[in-house]
This record gives sequence, C-alpha cells and structure tokens, in this order.
Amino acid sequence: MTEMIQCVGCGAIIQTTEVDEAGYLPESALRKGLEKGTLYCQRCFRLRHYNELKDLNISDDVFLNRLSEIAEDKAFVVSIIDIFDVEGSLIHGLPRFIGNQPFIVFVNKVDLLPKSTNLKRVEHWIRRILKENGLFPNDVILGSASKNHTLAALRTVIEKESKHRNVYIVGVTNVGKSTLINNLIAYYGGEKEVITTSNHPGTTLDMIRVPVNEQYAIIDTPGIIHRTQLGLHLNREELKMVLPSKLMKPTTFQLNPNQTIFIGGIARVDFNKGERTSFTFYVSNDMYLHRTKTENADGFYQAHIGELLQPPFKENVDSFGTLSPRTIQLKADQDIAISGLGWFTVNQDVEIVLWIPKGVGISIRESII
Repeated sequence: MTEMIQCVGCGAIIQTTEVDEAGYLPESALRKGLEKGTLYCQRCFRLRHYNELKDLNISDDVFLNRLSEIAEDKAFVVSIIDIFDVEGSLIHGLPRFIGNQPFIVFVNKVDLLPKSTNLKRVEHWIRRILKENGLFPNDVILGSASKNHTLAALRTVIEKESKHRNVYIVGVTNVGKSTLINNLIAYYGGEKEVITTSNHPGTTLDMIRVPVNEQYAIIDTPGIIHRTQLGLHLNREELKMVLPSKLMKPTTFQLNPNQTIFIGGIARVDFNKGERTSFTFYVSNDMYLHRTKTENADGFYQAHIGELLQPPFKENVDSFGTLSPRTIQLKADQDIAISGLGWFTVNQDVEIVLWIPKGVGISIRESII
C-alpha cells in the first residue's frame, strides 16, 4: 500500500501485513471497504460488531507526542474531565503540550450525579480544583457527552471557534471523548457512531478529523493513559460495573470503629478510630457494598473475592493482585476519591485504613456534594 488510509474508528493507518499491530485489516476486507467508502480496521470492526477488543502494545509516548502536535497548529482545545474522577482525569501538564492555545474544560457525566446536587456549587468546586492544579481555562462547562440536550453551551463554543481554527478534543482514557465526538457528528448531520467508543484504554490511536467547514475540523485525539487509574487493573466487562452509567444513588452507612466496608472486591475501607459517624459512598449502582467487622474482614475477603465481592471476576482474581493498605486521617465533610472508582465522604473526623490496588491514585478534598 502506497496511499495511507486511516481507520475511521480509531485513526490508525490501515495495513494488511502485521496482524498484531494497529490498523490491521485483511486484504479482502480492505477491498470491500474501499468499495463501500468506509474503512474500519479489524480491531474496531470486532469491537463494534462483536464487543471484542484486541489489546495492542502502544507506548504512552505515542499518545503524548500526538497531544504535543496541537501546539504547532492554529487550535482551540476542549479538555474533558470526568466528574467521577476529577483529579484522575486532569491533564496536569496540559499547557506544556498545547503551548499558548486557548482551552476550556468540559466536565462530563454530571447527569449521573444525584438529583439533589447543586451544580453551581459543583462548577465552583471544579474551578478551584483546576486553579490548585495550575490550570486556567477560558471557561468551564458542565454536561454529558451522551446527552444531546446538555451540549448546547459546548456546541456554541465549538461553532464559534471552528470558524477560524481547529477544535481539538483531549482527555485521559475513559472520560468520554469519542462518545462526545460521535454525538457532535450526529448533530452536525454525519454518520452516527463513526468513531470507535469503548471503556478500554487506548481505543483512539491517532488524530481523527471531523470536518466542520471547508477549512477547519473537530479533531479527536488519543486518550492519555494515567497509570494511577483503577481501570488499568480491570478488563472491559469488569469496567462496565465500575463506571457509572445510570443516575447515581449514594449509599450511607452509620459505622462504629472496627467496622469495614468492601466496595466489591477492589477496595476496602476500615474505620479505625473516631466516633460513630456516617460514611456516604458515591460509586456505580452496580457495585456491591458490604459491611462487616474489621476482625473478620481478611477471612471474608478470601472467602468471597471474585464471587460476592466483584469485580474482579473469579477467573481474574489471580491477575488482579492484592490490596495494599494505607492509613488516612479524614476531617469532617471531606471526600476521599479513588481514581476510576468514585468517592466516599464522612461527617466527622476519623482515621481509616484504605485498601486498594498498589499504584491506584487517591485524592483527599473538600466534599463535592
């Protein structure tokens, strides 16, 4: 092949020789795709039609190098963050990659927050977190990448900026970049679900251009993989349980010291010291929360990991590894967020022991709700 052709799903260059590399497509499928005018690599085709995703060994540098190309363009940047993983989805070095290009922050999945949530307070809270991390966007917009009616403000910005520059959509894995792009494509009259979407890190492998006018385009970029995200320890089916997809229903426990809460089999919270207090958990409704005495917690975990306590699923327990403990002091009305899982909050000063996979990031912060 002399002409380079991109997969419209993930952006990889189509090739017909290396089965285990990005962009592979059998020669026969290539000919059929050329006739139809739409080409998906084998990896995207199987993900879209059979819900199967083949893992690829791609260096993190590939994603970061693509992001740094924005600084050389005439660009406007939309940085997406996940309301359920704010600290874990921030691109802390964003100005280093995009140079002096203007940017806004789009906060995704706010439609899944409890109905009683004060969104003005959430926006103020987000702006403070961004400032603390050295990020100063032109604006902060709350919405949902999958809900068209929440995107009016974002579309207004995109329509204005795309008249004189490219608009890049950037973010870490699992924040909903490709879902947002697909929604924009459908809104502007293009084919729905052109771009491959999944909850698996690294689906978009290269820049994907969606022309808005004769000169400029909306451009989807590869998701940056943060090694502190819980999702890297789980497979796709396990991730479906962890990532919220419905309106969240917080769960509150009145706990005494020496009691433990399991969040599936992926996290454990031991109430070590303090007065009887409320622990409220903001995690996916599909996650099973179980209370037990701390003295029984080790045995309970060993007996039920992979079955009652899941994820991980039983067949993946060995590869999942073990939970590592960390003693933490929490003040009243503080959250502790676990990257890629959600958060919980307490209403009095307490000492806890948090057990999570080694390397998964946590943040202690003022309560968001």
